[in-house]
Amino acid sequence: MELLEHIFLHTVEDSLRMLPFLFAAFLLLEGLEHYSSAWIRRTLTKIEKAGPVVGAVFGCIPQCGFSVMAANLYSGGVISVGTLLAVFLATSDEAVLILVGHPGNGTAIFSLLAAKLIIAIAAGYLADLFFARLISTKKEIEDLCHHCGCHNHHGILRPALNHTVRLFAYIFLCTLILNGVIEAVGLDSVSTFLLNGSILQPFLAALLGFIPNCAASVLLTELYLGGALSFASVIAGLCTNAGVGLIVLFKVNPDKKECVKFTGLLYACAVIAGVLLHLAGF
Repeated sequence: MELLEHIFLHTVEDSLRMLPFLFAAFLLLEGLEHYSSAWIRRTLTKIEKAGPVVGAVFGCIPQCGFSVMAANLYSGGVISVGTLLAVFLATSDEAVLILVGHPGNGTAIFSLLAAKLIIAIAAGYLADLFFARLISTKKEIEDLCHHCGCHNHHGILRPALNHTVRLFAYIFLCTLILNGVIEAVGLDSVSTFLLNGSILQPFLAALLGFIPNCAASVLLTELYLGGALSFASVIAGLCTNAGVGLIVLFKVNPDKKECVKFTGLLYACAVIAGVLLHLAGF
């Protein structure tokens, strides 16, 4: 009983410490999305050869709203497969916010964003050069933003509060489970189960990244902070973690084979990036 109480209190303490950082970050992001989403859509529709660069930059902004927007724009034939891939690879859902909520991780945040930005831009251009004809089919512009939520006008305070509460719940639950597992079996056992130190770990992490909500980014980031995942593996996992972006893509794009091909390309890029980083010693 004392062990359970210790785990619970430790989880509460860790989670509550993050609350003000999370709310401040979400308030800023909601303001950005509320007042600039139309401009971002116009920018994405006008870009041509700069698509992967612009897509990667927008994808680095926390939350999955931009991956959802990109899925709609791609399904309408507005952006290329390389731009869509760059957005998805750069997206980290809530990972950056979790790192912000743990003061002292400035270097980790910079390293994560820099790595994902480089990976996203490189993969985006390579996809447009070598895979566009194999994946993309002709599309017509239809209801581009039907699923992106950009027409919902509820101000910024309530959405920021809702996002904060939801993410806090995920963080609390994941942290509670991880703390319990670590206390019960030890961090070394958890790391061994997740193939820590193995070149195969990025393959597993990239699969975890496909969980279609912020639970995946929470789990991957907490495992990384706890030492059970390497930097190379958390990058692989977060490269496939585009939130609900993939769900929207499968829903709005009528060519499901194209969606499957794109998902395979996304997984391959994430794993290759993770393996290369692992071989480089990260």
